[in-house]
Parts: sequence; structure tokens; C-alpha cells
Amino acid sequence: MQNLLLISLDTVRADVAYSKKFPTINKLRSEGVTFLNTVSSSPLTPCSHTTVFTGLQPYNHGVRHLFRERLPKNIPTFTQALKQKGYKTKAIVSCPGMNKWYGFSKGFNSYDDEIPRLADGSDPLKTVDVKKRGTALKRAKLVSEKAIEWLENNKKENFFLFIHFFDAHWPYEAPEKIMGDNPYEEEVGYMDHYLGKVIEYLKKNNLFDNTTIIAFSDHGEDLDGWYPNDKGGSRLGHPEEMGHGCLLYQQTQKVLLIIKDKNLPSNKNIKNQVRLVDVNPTIHDLMSLKQKQKKLDGVSILPIIKGSSLNLIGYSETLYPEELAKNDPKFKKIKTKKSIIYNQTKLISDISGNNTEVYDLN
Repeated sequence: MQNLLLISLDTVRADVAYSKKFPTINKLRSEGVTFLNTVSSSPLTPCSHTTVFTGLQPYNHGVRHLFRERLPKNIPTFTQALKQKGYKTKAIVSCPGMNKWYGFSKGFNSYDDEIPRLADGSDPLKTVDVKKRGTALKRAKLVSEKAIEWLENNKKENFFLFIHFFDAHWPYEAPEKIMGDNPYEEEVGYMDHYLGKVIEYLKKNNLFDNTTIIAFSDHGEDLDGWYPNDKGGSRLGHPEEMGHGCLLYQQTQKVLLIIKDKNLPSNKNIKNQVRLVDVNPTIHDLMSLKQKQKKLDGVSILPIIKGSSLNLIGYSETLYPEELAKNDPKFKKIKTKKSIIYNQTKLISDISGNNTEVYDLN
């Protein structure tokens, strides 16, 4: 059986990932298929990852806020299907938003979600401040070391390993400034470097060819004018957007997706729009798994690689503004939002208001 390595590069925006500055990402792209127009369902880590694991949009899997909803027990994940097929399953995750409390940990033999407490000694699971919560994380070096240790102990098994890197999240203070043109990119570069250690291990131990690798980012980051297309931050009129969470522009909703598999082309770019909700059915297709969920919101995107022109609708939502407004009176007027992308037209509408914005993405 083919092994599976699933890599979450949390908070990495697509234009930065595809800027050709980061050698590990570049190498994966050269050895696999890159989806240049991938839509995330949510700018919040737990909501987006639940979509990846279930193949359902947030309104169907139910995880739509921070620490308010758990994944219902009757909704399966692809991890459960892999475990049932005989795979050894392991997750190493790095932030409060990936805590097993949410329920997407089911199906894992071992789910390592240990993180440090905040600098003031408080529990990061009990704050809705995304910036403050972002300081509680496993660093990429530790994630890489734990991943390699687990692989060394399980390399003779058929395995599914999920590794989650959180370094690109605020506060943008990379422990090692390896590469990058600003503090955010230095965090991406640090993460890219230590991801490279895991890929090197696979190659040195003759595991690379027999391992399907899927790398994605759950959402991007809006950086207050560090990039010319930014929209979030006080200077640009959206002080509520502290990196991600409140807005649904492309800076946070256009994400990276790369698939490497021995039966797929190498160094291929796909311009067709796909979604993170398509990852689950694509894994079922790649790994020949039985689908237990009767109806998915996503579809396998393998036909697109082979030339089919599926016209997929991109959906995103954020209910985080209501949480922020509740905790900070100065944001009491901000609105929850949803967006649709179809044929390169994007509509962003207030769920809790009357405003709609329309964009021609061309």
C-alpha cells in the first residue's frame, strides 16, 4: 500500500508559497502537481482543517467558531478509513486550534497536540484573541524532529502521518532567519527548512517514492500593507483583521495545495479552481478507500489533473466577527461574512448585514 504524508502549512498565503523563494516548497512543486487556485472554506484553523478531514463545508460539519462546536460523532474522517484499512496513523499538531477537543483527531493511533502555556501562564485554549493564541505553538524544528522519530520507529509499517506547522502565524519572530524578505516570510522560510528535513528523511530511507504527499495551507494572512494587495489592518481600513479571521479576501482564502504521487505528473501546474473541501475525496481516490459519508461537498480533483474541466464553486465563510465583537466593544459593528467564487467572479456578502462586494478576479 502507498503511504500518506499530509502537511499543513498553517497561515501560508498562496502568493508567498508560490513565489519560488522557498526550496522545499519549490522541490515539492517540481515533483508533483500544484493547484494555483485553491479556495479555503474558512480563515480559521479548526474550521478549515475540519473541512479538509471531512470533505464537508462548515455549514455541514458544524465547526464554525473557536472552541464552540465539536465534530459530530456520526461524521467520519478519512483518517478513520485509513486506520480501518490497516494504516498506522499519527498526527503532530502545533497550536490551540488543532486541539483534539474539536474531534478531527478521531482515527489517529496517536495525536500529539501538546503546546506550551502562554507567557502570562494562562491557558491558550481559553482566549479568542488570535494573536495572543498564536504565541502558543510547537516550533517547526520540534515538529520535524518528532516526525522523523516517529517515522524511524514506524517506517516498516504502512503509515499515515499528519504534520502541522504553525510558524507563519503572528508574531513573526522566527528563531532562525534562514530565508525571506520580511518577518512573515522568515517564518515561512524557517518552516520550509525544517519541512525539508522530513522530506530528506523519506528520501534517504527509500520511503519517498512510495509515499503520497499532500501539502496545503488552511488559510493565508493579510499583512497590513506588507504586500500591495493587502486589505486588512488599521492603515487599510480594517483594524478588525489581525492577520486573518474577519475578512474573506484572496489574501486569506487563496491557499496552497500540492499533491505528489508516483502515479501523477511531476512539475505540473493546474489553473482550474479547486477547494480544500476536495482534499478528502481526493485522498479516498488516491488511496482506494471506501467512502462512508453518503454525501460530500467536495469531489476528487484527480480528473482535473487528467484534463477534465470541472467547474467547481468556491465557498468561504467566517463567523469569527461575532466572537470578536462580543469580546471587544470597538468592533461591535463588524459583520459575519460568506463568499462565493464562480467563473472568476467573487461575491462577498455580509451574513449579518446588507452589504455585498463583487470582484472580477481576472
